[in-house]
Amino acid sequence: MYSEDSLMSDLSHCCQPGTLPRHGFSIRLRSLLRVDHSRNALVRRFFCFGILFALVGQALGEGSVRIATFNIAMYGNQSGEVEQRLSGGRWGKAIQLASIIQKVRPDILLLNEIDYDDDQAAVDAFAKGYLSVPQNGLEAIDYPFRMVFASNTGIPSGMDLNHNGKLGDPEDAWGFGRYPGQYAMAVLSRYPIDRENVRTFKQFLWSKVPDARRPIDPTSKQPYYDDETWSKLRLSSKTHADVPVQIGSRSLHFLISHPTPPVFDGPADHNGCRNADEVRFWSFYLNDSSWIIDDESKAGGLPKNEHFVIAGDLNADADAGDGQRDAIDELLNHPRVNDSMPARAAWQSDQKDSNARPIATTQFGKSRFMRIDYALPSGNLRVTDGGIYWPDRASEGADWVNSSDHRLVWVDVVFP
Repeated sequence: MYSEDSLMSDLSHCCQPGTLPRHGFSIRLRSLLRVDHSRNALVRRFFCFGILFALVGQALGEGSVRIATFNIAMYGNQSGEVEQRLSGGRWGKAIQLASIIQKVRPDILLLNEIDYDDDQAAVDAFAKGYLSVPQNGLEAIDYPFRMVFASNTGIPSGMDLNHNGKLGDPEDAWGFGRYPGQYAMAVLSRYPIDRENVRTFKQFLWSKVPDARRPIDPTSKQPYYDDETWSKLRLSSKTHADVPVQIGSRSLHFLISHPTPPVFDGPADHNGCRNADEVRFWSFYLNDSSWIIDDESKAGGLPKNEHFVIAGDLNADADAGDGQRDAIDELLNHPRVNDSMPARAAWQSDQKDSNARPIATTQFGKSRFMRIDYALPSGNLRVTDGGIYWPDRASEGADWVNSSDHRLVWVDVVFP
């Protein structure tokens, strides 16, 4: 005969993590299990199974999935430095970052700016040594499914891309970086990642984008990159990736990227042009454009009616900054995108700067507030909540935000 504990155990095994409501489920179940012990075992067993299936059905139908993006600025000056700092579980920066993640508790999380290595040592060290350990009185959080993505950053192109007459500078890599794998991306999930169907676009050529924004020197009116260089340049400064995550019987496409900042260049605005086309890539992908070819030579974008969330530090603000704003504006207004515009829950009462917006996700200097980090769900998902972790200065945990120059952005979605 089923006992309370045995039924609770079976329930925990039959449900995917995160599909159940975050609070109160086990209390409700246990209270319903306290039936009259005079009933015979058969009746009690059927009664328990009825409760089990009814509550599981309710949970799967009503439970939301929390999806987040966070640029954690976890990079070093040379390969292996980040992994070394993470060892031992005592790195103050990583403790603060983990505290933010444990506070928000996303089910699916994109990390921008963490090292790529073949055995994903840095990502695993952060997940196991910090996230799986309670920080600052918070509950630990486990991500059994983790994937780090190879990046163009720091990989030599063999060309003088910054036009200084020598090779081997960070600017001469396919994506800016001092060592291979710097500024890479990782996905941490409580749900299984469908690795066999992950698509990456690390090698996709910039020149293949329709109406590609080839940089032009405003003085000479000539292309900033000669024809030979232009024919070889890759679009993505890190990579673009379509990461299907299996949530029960549903699949959610986690569309991730981290375009180059539209600054640190010159009059030709070559970084601004690249950033705009990196952002535009997702608009084309949502249009299921046939000219898009992934790293495994599969053509096409995302078919109609698929569920997705576009996430990442896109380094583009439709209302501020130095980028070519029409690219991010086009994406935010794409007919398949629901820009729910999550905002800060608590605004700093002493902040009087007119540029300070509740939807800003980063602050450069004293008064430059920008929205450049996004979690954009598809229109066929129901958004139930969302936010930006940027508490009031007087709030507990406010100092944790000093661990990065970006803020964690999250959104809760429900399948229809």
